Amino acid sequence: MTTRAGVGDAFPDIALETPEGGSVKPSDFAGRKLVVFFYPKDSTPGCTTENIDFSALKPEFDAAGVALLGVSKDPAKKHLSFIAKHDLKAPLATDAAENGLSDALGIWTEKQNYGRTYMGMVRTTYLIGADGRIARVWDKVKVKNHAADVLEAAKAL
Repeated sequence: MTTRAGVGDAFPDIALETPEGGSVKPSDFAGRKLVVFFYPKDSTPGCTTENIDFSALKPEFDAAGVALLGVSKDPAKKHLSFIAKHDLKAPLATDAAENGLSDALGIWTEKQNYGRTYMGMVRTTYLIGADGRIARVWDKVKVKNHAADVLEAAKAL
């Protein structure tokens, strides 16, 4: 089992697929604060709300010099329709690779629901400092007011 990455650890520099077919990795944001929010699945109620909330606050994150990146295991094509349907402004990426970023962070893990065991994403948000180190972790996130809480922490960093 992978140990979860925590405060003070270097954030793994693993490439993710963008909806447009390119790639992005954390080092692309070197010298800037970065918020990476991992969520289980596009177009589910909690994940939709979380993405809409981060998108609504994107101008404030931008003004504070903080980049945003939402990540799930959903394929890039699904991200494109999710973005279009909800007019999302926070960039999204796909962590579809085996041994990808969520694996390295220890947040792609075995879950249980209604007696069924499966692999799934633990809703987790990372605030990464301009030095590439994890400044704060929100684990098992509750969506309500989360984006606003992350914005305040990012401004204070």
